Amino acid sequence: MNLKIIAGLIASTLVGLAAPAHAEAVKIGSKNFTEQFVVAEIYAQALEKAGVEVERRLNLGATLVAHTALTNGEIDLYPEYTGTALAAVVKGDLSGSAEKIYGEVKDYYEKNLKLTLLDPTKINNGYAIIVLPETAEKYKLKTLSDLGPASKDLTFGAEAGFGDRKDGLPGLKQVYGIQFKEFKIFAKLGIRYSALTSKDLDVSYGFATDWQIADNKLVVLADDKNLFPPYYLVPVVRQDALAKNPKIAEVLNKISPLLNNENMRGLNAKVDRDKEEPADVAAEFLKSQGL
Repeated sequence: MNLKIIAGLIASTLVGLAAPAHAEAVKIGSKNFTEQFVVAEIYAQALEKAGVEVERRLNLGATLVAHTALTNGEIDLYPEYTGTALAAVVKGDLSGSAEKIYGEVKDYYEKNLKLTLLDPTKINNGYAIIVLPETAEKYKLKTLSDLGPASKDLTFGAEAGFGDRKDGLPGLKQVYGIQFKEFKIFAKLGIRYSALTSKDLDVSYGFATDWQIADNKLVVLADDKNLFPPYYLVPVVRQDALAKNPKIAEVLNKISPLLNNENMRGLNAKVDRDKEEPADVAAEFLKSQGL
């Protein structure tokens, strides 16, 4: 073989060996609603600022769609809720403390699915029983225990399924002795909020990070006997992705303590009410936190 050709082959081989390996992009997914879009964008932008290449695969669908994408390796991580993971994947008992449920899900995911949970955020997007401030003042309502004696005079509104679930009306009756004067069925969350503010309802429920709670200055009654399971938002990550890129845990564990119900309501409002883009809202949040 021509010596020049051999020399060229050797040189090109050495260049290839010397070139640094190109790290795969971290694929970030989300479910199909506003809070997920914003949090996934916060994760993506924080990782990018830390020098990690990111690929976004947002708006995948409901829980099991996102979960399947994760276990199949189509994505490397997405934000999940501890109570949802326990109910939909682990299929465990929803009673217990936030720490117990987090530990049970983490243990199951690591042993059976080669996934892990990073540090949880302070977002607990569980059920919230809500009333107008004047209703809370009139009946001296601070907790669901307070609601028990007053409930016979009050009208409650939710979707049809809430009337049958263990953590719905039957649970409220069993745990708190709550029996409403009337149960009105509404198909959409927005209608329930408007019905409450227009006083067609006295009591309704939403989720703890719904922006309408802050906007309407609604009172969330404390679940003082822990009827509702905790739904703490937490990054769920493939173990092989963490092994390839430990920065994922380092970066996202710094984000988790910064996210809570109050600021998540504000972030959701900017997207749903003010029609801002989730990516812009995420960027503004990171900037406000000095990140």
